[in-house]
Amino acid sequence: MKNFQNYTPEKYSGPDYEKVEDGIYRGKNPYWEPGWGHEELFLTSMTFEMEPECYGEEGGCPQDITQIPFESILDNYSVFVTDFYDALNRDSARVCYQEFGAFEIEDIRNLRALIGRRFYAVPCGKDDPEGNGSDYKIVIE
Repeated sequence: MKNFQNYTPEKYSGPDYEKVEDGIYRGKNPYWEPGWGHEELFLTSMTFEMEPECYGEEGGCPQDITQIPFESILDNYSVFVTDFYDALNRDSARVCYQEFGAFEIEDIRNLRALIGRRFYAVPCGKDDPEGNGSDYKIVIE
């Protein structure tokens, strides 16, 4: 995955969102149920491009974002997807659109450090200490 960029959807200018800092908003948790969890989240939206020539991203496109390395982003930064921007991804040949949410603003700040960078997986053996018991390790450039 490469070319991570900020994306500001029009919905962020609505009354359900409060700008906290550049690229970071506070809004309702789309998964919230009364009496359970956090009603509000910190949110950010970003674009990026899949790299079909990279391990785990073969066949990836905006309509089908591959689990590797995408799930590593979610795990490494303690974030989750709050909007898939289905229409934008359906109409895009190359650029993927995603909204990410987190309970802690610091997790969103850390995620946004990917802007302008590359995040990809490299295969390795399960015995490779850099792979942490996985079949791949993550590289951030």
